[in-house]
Amino acid sequence: MSTKSIPLPSKVIHVRFVSREKRFIIKAIAQDRPVTMHTNNSGSMLGLLRPERRLLASVSDNPKRKLPYTLELVRNDDFWVGVNTQTPNKMLKLCWKNRLIPELEEFTHFKAEAGSGQSRIDARLEGPSGVMWIEAKNVTLVEDERACFPDAISTRAAKHMKELTSLARSGHRVACFYLVQRPDCKCFGPADFIDPEFARAMYDAVSHGLEVLAFKTEISETAITLGSRLSLKW
Repeated sequence: MSTKSIPLPSKVIHVRFVSREKRFIIKAIAQDRPVTMHTNNSGSMLGLLRPERRLLASVSDNPKRKLPYTLELVRNDDFWVGVNTQTPNKMLKLCWKNRLIPELEEFTHFKAEAGSGQSRIDARLEGPSGVMWIEAKNVTLVEDERACFPDAISTRAAKHMKELTSLARSGHRVACFYLVQRPDCKCFGPADFIDPEFARAMYDAVSHGLEVLAFKTEISETAITLGSRLSLKW
């Protein structure tokens, strides 16, 4: 396995999308058998969840789980799109561990889910020169080769951005790691046409020093691999 890749679970099933219910429930068909699965993606997954679309779901061996299946990938024409929102956090740590992003190379310690006041930030990096706070976000929306976040109005995402701005004002380095889990994009920017409040919060954060780390990916049925870095387009 490449040092840039995260393996997908070995136990998976292929199904066809039927419907989405209660935000976190996916109804599908597997070989004429109905299947109910969990998705941890609270976004709209705009443009992806269409009837008969191919899905790939992982299978849990945990007998205590109510739903053993978790949605991992959605087939969009000729490529897979990753929708598991835990993947960006895993990829961020992989990038730090394997020194794949220059901005992270100086940091020697990585703490996930670090507390900051009354909030929790996805990662807190420490090194000889100080601290960096990072939020990791999953991106699945692409419009005209521009990857966009978020894909639905997200007060939570705007709140995280304001928290990072507050940390930046206090003298800390702050960043957002945007993992675009699809290959068909050339640049990245906030989805101001979907969530203008988030876009305003992001512009403000950038003006106070927010570092934007946006990357696309290459996805197969066995692994998610970090691709090239994306330029920013506001």
